[in-house]
Amino acid sequence: MRTRPTLSWTDTGAPLPRTTSLDEVVPVVAGGGALVLSGAGLSTESGIPDYRGASGSLRKHTPMTYEEFVGSPDGRRRYWARSHLGWRTIARAHPNAGHRAVTELRDAGFVSGVITQNVDGLHHAAGTHDAVELHGNLDRVLCLDCRRVSPREELDRRLRAANPDFQATATRINPDGDVDLAAEDVAGFEVVPCADCGGVLKPDVVFFGENVPKQRVDECFGLVDAARSLLVLGSSLTVMSGLRFVRHAARAGKPVVIVNQGRTRGDVHATVRVDLPLGGALTDLCGILRRT
Repeated sequence: MRTRPTLSWTDTGAPLPRTTSLDEVVPVVAGGGALVLSGAGLSTESGIPDYRGASGSLRKHTPMTYEEFVGSPDGRRRYWARSHLGWRTIARAHPNAGHRAVTELRDAGFVSGVITQNVDGLHHAAGTHDAVELHGNLDRVLCLDCRRVSPREELDRRLRAANPDFQATATRINPDGDVDLAAEDVAGFEVVPCADCGGVLKPDVVFFGENVPKQRVDECFGLVDAARSLLVLGSSLTVMSGLRFVRHAARAGKPVVIVNQGRTRGDVHATVRVDLPLGGALTDLCGILRRT
């Protein structure tokens, strides 16, 4: 069963007090066993915008849904034309100070694991090779018919060959690798089928309205159960795929630290709520922990 995509939420409660100090974060992380749950806000300093921040992409852009992708050839053409350009920007992005700090915390034993809602692969590129990519990765392509998984580079070469005169220019990249294109730029774009069976190709990511694979969800709940605390970095927690882990940790009595600029749907469950840019905050946290 597919779920209706949740693109926004309305906060009717009083805002949780937020701090710009790391004083309450340090003892939680210093105790070890902190599980990181990261969102799009961690990648903004790598040039990839978030969904719901002050300049978030959802203010100007409606992301592709699973139902539209599987049910509409025109929807697939629009997606692949726009993603063909957008993926090149994602592929060129480099990990920022926040990603590198998470890797340092993981290597030092302060962080027990990482779950990321991002599909940009930047945790892995920064050296956190065991990060669980909750929503998949744009580097892979899945055939919906034969289930073959192939590298995105392979599809990129095939799309270039099928569209040698495609000269559209992207105006803005979105967190899902999509960009804005004029209708006339999309109209003539040729979509290619699976090279093995001729089936429909889809990026190996979870679209809005699509369920995260159960085995992956169970793995993440296991990480929450094994952790001593949960450290949420750069996520509004609007969608249930991430919020459920916050609720699970809170019900178990584990400290929940949320570092995010702006209110989140999980604030009511937070033990500590910090409002700081992530790159600098995480770098400072690493520095403090090195000295302790």
